[in-house]
Amino acid sequence: MVNGLRPKNLDEALEILSKQQCTVIAGGTDLMVQRARGFAIAPAFDKPLLFIEHLSELKKIYIDDEGIHIGACAILTDIIQNETIPSIFKEMIEQMASPPTRNMATIAGNICNASPAGDTLPYLYAVNAKVKLKNINSTRIVNVSDFIISPKKTCMRSDELLTDIIIPDKEFEHNYYRKLGQRKGMSLTKVSLLAMADVSDGKILDIRITLGSVAASIVRSPEAEKYMTGKDTSEIKAVTETILGKYNNLIRPIDDARSTAIYRKKTSLRLIKDFLEKIS
Repeated sequence: MVNGLRPKNLDEALEILSKQQCTVIAGGTDLMVQRARGFAIAPAFDKPLLFIEHLSELKKIYIDDEGIHIGACAILTDIIQNETIPSIFKEMIEQMASPPTRNMATIAGNICNASPAGDTLPYLYAVNAKVKLKNINSTRIVNVSDFIISPKKTCMRSDELLTDIIIPDKEFEHNYYRKLGQRKGMSLTKVSLLAMADVSDGKILDIRITLGSVAASIVRSPEAEKYMTGKDTSEIKAVTETILGKYNNLIRPIDDARSTAIYRKKTSLRLIKDFLEKIS
């Protein structure tokens, strides 16, 4: 039998977490699969479940001086439909799972799952997104790239709840996203690449490139981005191999049931090259 707790509000949820360890559940689209034990057998949980999907405080999407705040329990469908969300992020989310799953799944769940294949993570890493963590006494804000320590492990303490994701209120001029999987819908990612750039008068002002599912964490190269920033786009073709070399050392994929390491590496480098060709 599963012991479930359903707080009336955020304060009550934090009060519960201050007194006992719980497994927090919102949409449950990842968690229930991970804990499944077989057909018609209830999933196994070693701690009480703390249900938070109904908390209105965690569903809000709004803009303030910090940027765009996305509540931890905002479902993916609501994020897609919200006018404040950058268009490339919406495009990425639209390629996740299926409509019924997006009607349940939350962005916080995708982050807390801490998988290198997490579909929202390439964007969150690229824009230096932050998460807000609360306990009954305090609040702290952490970069998403620091929040995720390793696959399936985060820095969130047992008495904390992730309440907000904060992203910049910014649209890039050039956006490029590719997700490769076995099929179009409900597909686990083999390789993903997000690339964004601002170009003015033929000069690269800002460029971000991130890759998912090709290492133990999301791949981003500040060195490569700094190298490209300030260059004329006409110069990029001549230095493409140098740029690819900077990413080659960071891309460290594995063989698994979804794909092979060699496919992932070759495809990743080809996608980077394709984006560079499009802006040069």
